[in-house]
Amino acid sequence: MNPPLRLQFSRRRRISRSSDFARLKEEGRREISGTLILNWLPSKELRLGVVTSRKVGSAVVRSRARRLMREVFRQHQHEVTEPVSMVLVARKSITETTLETVRRDYLRALSRAKLRKSIPSAP
Repeated sequence: MNPPLRLQFSRRRRISRSSDFARLKEEGRREISGTLILNWLPSKELRLGVVTSRKVGSAVVRSRARRLMREVFRQHQHEVTEPVSMVLVARKSITETTLETVRRDYLRALSRAKLRKSIPSAP
C-alpha cells in the first residue's frame, strides 16, 4: 500500500518577492477560469503565490479569497504534472463562491494548461 500523500504547504514554497510575481506576470503563461487566473512558469520546485487586489473587496473578503485559493492548491498539489511556479489571481467573482467552485475553476485551469495529471477512470 502506498504511503498517504502529505498535503502540507510550507511557507518556503510560497512566492513572496515582488520580483518573482512580476517575472511570472511578464514571462509566464496564463489561463483564466471563472473565479481565478492562473499564471505559471516551469521551475525547480512547485511554488505558489496568491494575489487579491482591492477590487475584490474588503480586507476580510480578500483574506477569505486567499485562504480559498491556498486550500485548493494544498489539496491538489500532487496532481500537478511538473514543478512550476504559479500565481493565482482572484477575480471579483470569487467573493460570492464556495470552496467547491474555486476547486472546480482551479482544476479546470490546470487541465487547460496541461499541468494536471490524468486521473485514471474507474472500471
